[in-house]
This record gives sequence, structure tokens and C-alpha cells, in this order.
Amino acid sequence: MLPADLTFWIIAAIAVTCTGLAKGGFSGIGMAATPLLALVVPPLQAAAIMLPILLMQDAVSLWAFRRDWDRWNLKVLLIGAVAGIGIAWALAAYVSDAWVKLLIGVITFVFVLNRWLGLASKAAEAIRPSAASGIFWGVLSGFTSTLAHAGAPPMNVHLLPQQLPKMVFIGTVTIYFAAVNAIKVVPFFFLGEFTQSALLIALVLMPLAVATNLAGIWAVKRIPEELFYKIAYVLMFLVSLELIRQGALGAFWR
Repeated sequence: MLPADLTFWIIAAIAVTCTGLAKGGFSGIGMAATPLLALVVPPLQAAAIMLPILLMQDAVSLWAFRRDWDRWNLKVLLIGAVAGIGIAWALAAYVSDAWVKLLIGVITFVFVLNRWLGLASKAAEAIRPSAASGIFWGVLSGFTSTLAHAGAPPMNVHLLPQQLPKMVFIGTVTIYFAAVNAIKVVPFFFLGEFTQSALLIALVLMPLAVATNLAGIWAVKRIPEELFYKIAYVLMFLVSLELIRQGALGAFWR
């Protein structure tokens, strides 16, 4: 049965719009979606509603950005992500998502400030990380994506300093999260969260999901590369503050 509460549908529409713009290329803003929806339904149910929507948006974005992506980055990140998802599944009953959010928020906050303030000796230069570094951030991204739906910041810590061409960056992120979300179907299925109600709500929201996704794709293709990266760092900074806020509230004031 579909919810009759108008507040639910307003919040759900905002959440889906956030993921649509994120899947269109504005990586980071989509992290607001599940916490927003969790204001009106239990967190796991919110995640279960959003996952089919994310998979549909992944399909649209894969078609739009299929030509430009970085094979090496995708390989090392996905090797780590698969391990991270497995670790998160095994430890889900023992790890607080509040502490995960707090940890990732602090890491992301320090990373962005380091970039902006030039504390690193080569902050203005493109940096090619090692494979071990990519696998590490992939593990952290897969882990946090599964437990706290916060996989973008660790992935961005690995990708953004490389200053890849804009479309290559977006294509790599698109393929990476399409794979991660597909893998996450397995643990969510065994958690029993794909109820008839959750799937029906996701189905109703699909047209808005596709429309906002296409709007994000249209906008990101027209933004100059330098401006795109400035927006990406600002989004990361705002996301880090929100993760710290959510994590601190859950860890210390629950």
C-alpha cells in the first residue's frame, strides 16, 4: 500500500531529485537522499526504496557517459569496493553507522581543507596515486556505501586530486557506483527490505528519477571543467559537514 502522507511524498521527491542530479554528474549531492527519506521511514526501508531508483538512474547515466572513463581507476576502486561491501555485510550488526559517518566526515573535511589551503606541497598539481591507495579508498568507499550510504567521499579522495578530464571523471564515477549499487542488491535482499510497499513506492518515483537524472546530465555537460571541479570540492565540503553533524548526533547525543 502506498503512503497517504503528503509530507512523505514531498520529502521523497526532494530525495529523488538529489540522486538524479548526483547521477547526472554532480557527485556528492546524492548523499542527502537517504538521510532525507529516513526522516519519514526507517533508515533501512529508506535505503531499500532508494536502491531500485539508483539502479534505474545508473542505467540512464551509463548510457550518457559510456564513452569516457578511466580503466585503471575503475579497476583498483572496484577491487577495493567488493572487499569493503563484504566487510560491511559481515560487520553490519556490530558497527554503528553514526561512527562511520563521523569518521568519513572528518577525513573528507581535512582532505578538502588541505586542498583549498595548499597545506600539501603539490596541492595545485595533478597527483597519480598508487594502486594500493586506490584499493584502500575503494575498500572504504564500499564499506561506507553499504553501512551509511556515504561511498562518494572516499572515492572522491582518490579521484579528485588526479584532475582527470571532466567527462572521464564523471564516466568513471558513474560506472563505479553502478557496479557498487548492483552488488549491494544482494545484502539488501537477504536483509528482507525489498518489500512490496518499498518496491511500489520506488516504481511511482521512477519518472521523477529519470527526469531529474536527465536534467543533471544536461547541466553537467555545459559547465566548464574548472567550474565543475570547484563545484565538486564545495559539494564535498558541505557533505563532510553534514556527515560530521549526523555522526556526532548519533554517536554522542542519541
